[in-house]
Amino acid sequence: MAARRARRLLGSLCIALVLAQPAPSARSGSRSPLTGSLVRTFTPFYFLEEPQDVLSVRGAPVVMNCSAYCDTAPRIEWKKDGTFLNLVSDDRRQLLPDGSLLISSVVHSKHNKPDEGHYQCVATVDSLGTIVSRTAKLTVAGLPRFTSQPEPTAVPRGSSAVLNCEANADLAPFVRWEQDRQPVPLDQRVLQLPSGALVISNASDTDQGLYRCLLEGSGAPKYSDEAELRVLPEPEEPQPLTFLRQPSSLSRLSGQSALFPCVATGFPTPSIRWTRNEEELLTEGSGRFQLLAGGSLEIRDVGEGDAGTFTCIAESGNDTAAAQAELTVQVPPEFLKRPANIYAHESMDIVFECEVTGKPTPTVKWVKNGDVVIPSDYFKIVKEHNLQVLGLVKSDEGFYQCIAENDVGNAQAGAQLIILDLAPATAGPLPSAPRDVVATLVSTRFIRLTWRPPVSDPQGDNLTYSIFYTKEGINRERVENTSRPGETQVMIQNLMPETVYVFRVVAQNRHGPGESSAPLKVATQPEVQLPGPAPNIRAYSSSPTSVTITWETPLSGNGDIQNYKLYYMEKGQDTEQDVDVAGLSHTVTGLKKFTEYTFRVVAYNKHGPGVSTHDVVVRTLSDVPSAPPQNLTLEVRNSKSILLQWQPPPAGTHSGQITGYKIRYRKVSRKSDVTESVGGTQLSQLIEGLERGTEYSFRVAAMTVNGTGPATDWVSAETFESDLDETRVPEVPSSLHVRPLVTSIVVSWTPPENQNVVVRGYAIGYGIGSPHAQTIKVDYKQRYYTIENLDPSSHYVITLKAFNNVGEGIPLYESAVTRPHSDTSEVDLFVINAPYTPVPDPSPMMPPVGVQASILSHDTIRITWADNSLPKNQKITDARYYTVRWKTNIPANTKYKTANATTLSYLVTGLKPNTLYEFSVMVTKGRRSSTWSMTAHGTTFELVPTSPPKDVTVVSKEGKPRTIIVNWQPPSEANGKITGYIIYYSTDVNAEIHDWVIEPVVGNRLTHQIQELTLDTPYYFKIQARNSKGMGPMSEAVQFRTPKAESSDKMPNDQASGSAGKGSRPVDLGPDYKPPLGGSNSPHGSPTSPLDSNMLLVIIVSVGVITIVVVVIVAVFCTRRTTSHQKKKRAACKSVNGSHKYKGNSKDVKPPDLWIHHERLELKPIDKSPDPNPIMTDTPIPRNSQDITPVDNSMDSNIHQRRNSYRGHESEDSMSTLAGRRGMRPKMMMPFDSQPPQQSVRNTPSTDTLPAPSAPPGTDHQDTEGSTGSYLGSAQEEDPAQGLPTAHVRPSHPLKSFAVPAVPPAGASYDPALPSTPLLTQQAPPHPVHAVKTASIGTLGRTRPPMPVVVPSAPDVQETTRMLEDSESTYEPDELTKEMAHLEGLMKDLNAITTA
Repeated sequence: MAARRARRLLGSLCIALVLAQPAPSARSGSRSPLTGSLVRTFTPFYFLEEPQDVLSVRGAPVVMNCSAYCDTAPRIEWKKDGTFLNLVSDDRRQLLPDGSLLISSVVHSKHNKPDEGHYQCVATVDSLGTIVSRTAKLTVAGLPRFTSQPEPTAVPRGSSAVLNCEANADLAPFVRWEQDRQPVPLDQRVLQLPSGALVISNASDTDQGLYRCLLEGSGAPKYSDEAELRVLPEPEEPQPLTFLRQPSSLSRLSGQSALFPCVATGFPTPSIRWTRNEEELLTEGSGRFQLLAGGSLEIRDVGEGDAGTFTCIAESGNDTAAAQAELTVQVPPEFLKRPANIYAHESMDIVFECEVTGKPTPTVKWVKNGDVVIPSDYFKIVKEHNLQVLGLVKSDEGFYQCIAENDVGNAQAGAQLIILDLAPATAGPLPSAPRDVVATLVSTRFIRLTWRPPVSDPQGDNLTYSIFYTKEGINRERVENTSRPGETQVMIQNLMPETVYVFRVVAQNRHGPGESSAPLKVATQPEVQLPGPAPNIRAYSSSPTSVTITWETPLSGNGDIQNYKLYYMEKGQDTEQDVDVAGLSHTVTGLKKFTEYTFRVVAYNKHGPGVSTHDVVVRTLSDVPSAPPQNLTLEVRNSKSILLQWQPPPAGTHSGQITGYKIRYRKVSRKSDVTESVGGTQLSQLIEGLERGTEYSFRVAAMTVNGTGPATDWVSAETFESDLDETRVPEVPSSLHVRPLVTSIVVSWTPPENQNVVVRGYAIGYGIGSPHAQTIKVDYKQRYYTIENLDPSSHYVITLKAFNNVGEGIPLYESAVTRPHSDTSEVDLFVINAPYTPVPDPSPMMPPVGVQASILSHDTIRITWADNSLPKNQKITDARYYTVRWKTNIPANTKYKTANATTLSYLVTGLKPNTLYEFSVMVTKGRRSSTWSMTAHGTTFELVPTSPPKDVTVVSKEGKPRTIIVNWQPPSEANGKITGYIIYYSTDVNAEIHDWVIEPVVGNRLTHQIQELTLDTPYYFKIQARNSKGMGPMSEAVQFRTPKAESSDKMPNDQASGSAGKGSRPVDLGPDYKPPLGGSNSPHGSPTSPLDSNMLLVIIVSVGVITIVVVVIVAVFCTRRTTSHQKKKRAACKSVNGSHKYKGNSKDVKPPDLWIHHERLELKPIDKSPDPNPIMTDTPIPRNSQDITPVDNSMDSNIHQRRNSYRGHESEDSMSTLAGRRGMRPKMMMPFDSQPPQQSVRNTPSTDTLPAPSAPPGTDHQDTEGSTGSYLGSAQEEDPAQGLPTAHVRPSHPLKSFAVPAVPPAGASYDPALPSTPLLTQQAPPHPVHAVKTASIGTLGRTRPPMPVVVPSAPDVQETTRMLEDSESTYEPDELTKEMAHLEGLMKDLNAITTA
């Protein structure tokens, strides 16, 4: 019998399942879409009308509508509160012909409410099924009574009044008003609120009278007490602003209307405006938002997007008041997907799908033929709303309905299930029973069955199998089919632990199902019963710093629950905290205000922790802000207004949504407060109507819906005595003074002379050589500023401009040279064309101490510090502020970022992950500032890599075409230490990433080999980097095709075609190719022939010869300008001192620009080279020199520093020797009054450069061996990179300068090791003393004595400046002839070299 039943069942499995909605014309007994089957079709059965919610009064009739459609007339019944009504013997309730329910007279009293409740219509068709309607609620209004009545009121003319009349909520729609026993007409000026109260705005004399309200019900109306409304004249004095009626929170269904009352009174008459979620709400010209009488807001056709916080803001003069209310929009359940009709066979599994939406989220229950489906092992709710039926039987046929319900409504949708009859098997042999059915794997929740094919078909290649199974003792059997023909095993999953199941297997061929195997009983393994998730976990905030969590006992678990563990953390953070709880609720305290937290619960029994609940998110309640606003600043606009600007309180201290700011201000002389409230996130306010020349104090506090937080300290500002002009830019500041230090310049100034133009601040520009590199703006009260982080020994140009709201004024220029590192002097540089302004030198403040950097995240660090100049409680009571600066701790990075703070901490955000920063703090109070504090360091946390590995390349391994090598570079934004990489590769670039092959790479290696790839196949590669925080993004896919064959004589993928490898074709170099001689290559790897080498030598020698000829011509030209007076003087010196020959070598230094004041100063560049040129020292040329007076060398010889004094000659052509500085243009004052006839100038490494004492005029200086040797030794120790001494003179215009070109020295020789051209050197016995021959740059227009010049030291500590004697000797004709002969010999030597 069982075998025949199985054959019939398996024969039906070949019929395909069809999901279809029936056409209205479908008839029972028609041929179904299933091929060759005669089956029943779906029968239309649904409600035409369903009952709706009704509000009624006692004694009134009520009709609950209901009608249903079906081919066969359905039978209609009614349920009240889930129980069927017996309408046969009921005198008041009867069933109408269409199925509606009539209640002739509603009965309702305090202790008897038989008619109030929930009603449901039930329609039944015998032999087909039953459907139920939605549930409708009948509400009966209570006895009419007043909760408040109107009271006598007096209102000024033009103001608003509110008359209260509130009844019980059910009867509020039935309230009406009368004035002097006549109905009150409602219009734009007179409004009745939903609660029943009457609002009269812009009151006039016609509104005066006696008012009363009445309740209109089914019986006689009920009247309230009468109250008189009196209209008073307009007040003469300002009246305070107060609310007569504030808005209250509302909950409305979508599509309904909402009305927020808001009525305020005061004088001047208040104006009302509304905001939604802190954004201005436009009520004019809006179809849905309308401003009604008194300022109330009506919203028509409410939608979900209208939900939020509505704020009524009343303004009267300088007074502002605000009141808030929440609008919650609710939506009844709506179906996104309705259940569909289903055909099925016995033993199959089906799913009815149902998707709903609504607000609040609806709950779903399923009904079968009018009865609620109780979840069990075979009826399950899956994916929240869907119904799954396992192992269908014939009795499962019928109508299934999905009923969705929330707080504001319910809805239903249904579908029909038809169980198809079994189709008979076709003619032909059927398989016999499968053999040897055994359970090869038994677990707690799954079993694997295997078997052998039937005896009738030993191969079994064309057989499919069906496995029937059920719990022992249960008649509901389920079926599982094999996935492909010939398969003889199956995995049965989703079983229950420690349960006995009965299995049998049936084979099927093309003729139908065969015999069933013998039943096999298998028991699943027992499972360690850990607790399941705790159901119904809920969390709600009980205070701004606490949250209460409740839950229920888990439904599953073996053994008693020992305890629970509650896990919670701040949303967005990574660190989770936990607490042990013994009961079913717990309150977590000490939380942050107005912050979202996640909570979950895990139950524990004797076996350990169970399954965690899902996370629930709750936000703690808001509170008043815990910190004042930051950086309050005042700007005096004119004589009657001051502009306030501020920043919100620090993040984490808002304790809620900032709804506005409260400003308090007062005269310093008086302590009476005036309040000004600012709504929304506005961070500035212009206070107007102030008195002239009066000092005011201001403070600002932030507000939330909970109240006002702490206020800032009082900050004062004084209005102008008179209104200044701001129609034009300010004039130029009257003076500018600079004081250069090593790495900073102190700038001070005085304001413009014209004090009638508004100055709002000063703009300071500075830079090396140009004042436009950096710009700093300071307050108009400031008179000095220190420019920091400058380079030592650098020439800066500085501008100062006053500015106001119109623009910037005319700049005032100044320049200064910062001092070298070793300079500690305090010499000031003065401005010639401006009066001297002393630099303010206020006593500095103590710098902050205890600076600490607390790492908060990958981009945020909190800086805290202490201020020893504050009291012990560290409370700031004055107007001081702190400046925080920070930068990355990289030596090359010298740019700081700064921010100001008014508290002892600052939150630095926007930092880079995994980066070391250094921080320091300074304090400023008025004109006093401290130095920077000691630095604190902090490294931000790591973050997952935000960029992929770069430069991914793939190459074949030589000799192993199946092996490739992947190379890459680390990500640009690693955000931490790379701990490994993952290589993904696939032959399909469009495949899902989980289908790619993965090759892990541990550590920070940048190459990896992948072996055993398929030849001639394109592969795609991606790489992903990881650090301690997780995985970064993947690189772009890189394609690579493996070689076609395993051949060692061909490089893989033709990637070695450019090299002459084994078996590769040699590069065709042409028939004229010759290998390089000796195999020598150029430094760049290119072969160089001997011909090229000779040509290069010829070019070098030719250039040298041309250079020498040019130098000789210039020397001849300069020689001819020698005056006869100079010749006589040289002859006289020669006769007195003897003829001394000096051997010397100089280098040509590029002359610097000179800032000058007069063009009547003669300057000469003096060059000296430490080493003689060994090639050109054999031709003695007699020449005259000045007397040289060596000076005792007292400086340390290890650093090669010498100090020499030189005595000049008393002639009108005498010149002052100039000390130089390389790479800058110093500036100084040059006094041009008469000077002593003889003055020596010295240049020392010291930072204090002063004139040296001069020698007596009559002193004779003899050149001895000792002096010569001393001088020569000094020259040989000179740094070859030493610069030329230079003097800079004050220009007539601040930016006027010019450069004086140096005359090239005669007889220069080229030395490739030096950047300059050394002078031709000569040698003559017996005194090898260096001498330098120079040409005059310019001459004075008249005879002037030498002038003293104070020269700063060189910028580099390791370089020193020496001074040579200003030689005035020139070539005689016979000397020139010898010089030319020497050059001709040199030319012959060069020609011999080139021809060799």
